[in-house]
Amino acid sequence: MTDKLPELRLTAEHLHLAEADAERLLDGYRIRRGDRVMDPKAQVVGEVIKQLRSPDSLPTPQESRGQFRKMVELLDEPPPASIKVSDLACPGPIGQVPLRLYAPEGTGARPLLLYFHGGGWIQGDLETHHGACGKLAAWSGCLVLAVDYRLAPEHKFPAGLEDCLAAWRWLAANAATLGADPARLAVGGDSAGGNLAAAVCQILAAGGEPGPAAQLLIYPSLDLGWQLPSHRELADAYILPRIRVRWYTELYLSSPEQAADIRVSPLWAEDLRGQPPAMIVTAGFDPLLDDGRRYADRLEASGVPVAYREYTGQIHAFISLTRVIPQGNECLREMAGWLKSRLG
Repeated sequence: MTDKLPELRLTAEHLHLAEADAERLLDGYRIRRGDRVMDPKAQVVGEVIKQLRSPDSLPTPQESRGQFRKMVELLDEPPPASIKVSDLACPGPIGQVPLRLYAPEGTGARPLLLYFHGGGWIQGDLETHHGACGKLAAWSGCLVLAVDYRLAPEHKFPAGLEDCLAAWRWLAANAATLGADPARLAVGGDSAGGNLAAAVCQILAAGGEPGPAAQLLIYPSLDLGWQLPSHRELADAYILPRIRVRWYTELYLSSPEQAADIRVSPLWAEDLRGQPPAMIVTAGFDPLLDDGRRYADRLEASGVPVAYREYTGQIHAFISLTRVIPQGNECLREMAGWLKSRLG
């Protein structure tokens, strides 16, 4: 991503331009990568966020959490009003793990998606992914159970992963009490949450434990060595520049050597046979593009059914910015359709 916008000074007012107006505004300034062209709404959003949050400076973890919450609050839509939302908790390694259940209209035992939010393992919570989880529930007909796992740097690897495993094991034993069908449980997550979902599936399979019927990985981070081609080629990407992903990793891990642990970098697990059928979504202007693409290829080579979908013009986090990037809702609907067809 080498194109710049030297003469344009975008402001928050530009975020709500119609797509055609955004395209006209960016005439002559469109960002390209090979034959890819960035979605005009995504480019406007990325440029405004870059001006509000300089990619060359790093906040404290607390400041980063506040920035993330504010960004989603302003730029994402709430879940449909028809969704019933309940806060609960399950036992975890050191106490209760907060959960949030999203229930669409309907009766009888239904499929359930256990969802791990993104945020670089240091930020994100039940509120930042409220809209995405509620929409997935409404549009798929599945229950969605979001997990508020522990965050770094206060709780470094493997604390968050252990919370996610605890949530899965509790769900597997208690699905019926939530109105869920124990035979139709899935796991999923975006970005760091996709990392955790993939790791949970691998750990369960390696230990011979019952695993989910499906996994939904949304622009997952699967190689924390950060040496894949898209990591280098998109080092100056909107939302997730290389300086920030390196910072997330340093806060999440206790040492650089831990990046080689397959629970941290599940892309490099030797044996992927027996993994759940997967849908993997990537974005063409996201440094995590190759993480998802290569994992899809490896799963398919191991005989695992994979639905791979690449939104070639999109940036990282676009499903959480639906108020200003309409294609985020298109993606959520597509994923919901896959869940419906896969889980029934």
